[in-house]
Amino acid sequence: MTSRSGEEAGSGPHVPSLDDVDRAIVSVLREDGRISMRALAGRLYISRAGVYLRVQRLEEAGVITGYSARVDPQRYGYGLSAYVHLKIAQPAWKPLRARLMTIPEVEHAALVSGDADIVLLVRARDIAALRELVLNSFQSMPEVLSTQTVLIFDELERSLAGARPTGGAGHSPGTQRSQR
Repeated sequence: MTSRSGEEAGSGPHVPSLDDVDRAIVSVLREDGRISMRALAGRLYISRAGVYLRVQRLEEAGVITGYSARVDPQRYGYGLSAYVHLKIAQPAWKPLRARLMTIPEVEHAALVSGDADIVLLVRARDIAALRELVLNSFQSMPEVLSTQTVLIFDELERSLAGARPTGGAGHSPGTQRSQR
């Protein structure tokens, strides 16, 4: 959970004008962030210099915020996933968010409306590790008033090739699954 370009919530980020080529570049990079600029240019039938310039512009504008590897949590040793809902003391969000993201088991955090104030996607090795995380990490934070934990039995993930663009909030951190 990173704030792009130091933006504050509600300040309305500047949305750059994107054309079909920019969107095609983003689509290919979402599918394969390791593709070379030469291969990207060839795939989209545009010059390599044009691809370099557009990717650089997309990065500078904050459209492309980084590149990463998708990891299967189960094979990585974190076979238990859960959503942890936190009710927090107001206005504890700003000081609490940085601390939450230093916890390795927290994959995603969101400030939400409704009964909970924050929803965390957490990955733990097993039920004992999840219990330790909730009882001794989250509930020991003075800003946290209460928690509710919801176990995840299975995850569905939209394929990246068919994914609709999201504003970051729609990121699907689930495990990669093969077609059966």
